[in-house]
Amino acid sequence: MKNLISILNIEFLIKRDSFRNWRMILFISALALAMISSGHSADKKIFLIASLNSKIKALKSQFIENKTDLMNLKKETNVVKKLSINGIRPSSNPPIKIIVQSK
Repeated sequence: MKNLISILNIEFLIKRDSFRNWRMILFISALALAMISSGHSADKKIFLIASLNSKIKALKSQFIENKTDLMNLKKETNVVKKLSINGIRPSSNPPIKIIVQSK
């Protein structure tokens, strides 16, 4: 009971040899502040990673969409449609292969 009353009256901080207790309290406080700041910086990095992952997913889907559009534009039927507007149509004769022989 006497120890409890002395702790509640904070006698361990005002006694003659209390310097050792103050050093320990300051050390523990510094460690607590370091842990809190470390936790906050870890949380910031986690949120940054999450936002970057969502951006990556959006860019991947945009890439796939653009790739499919390009594949559709490269199809022969689409090319013929685009060129028929200008009056260009596919040849009815197949191309002739030219062979050059060197002497």
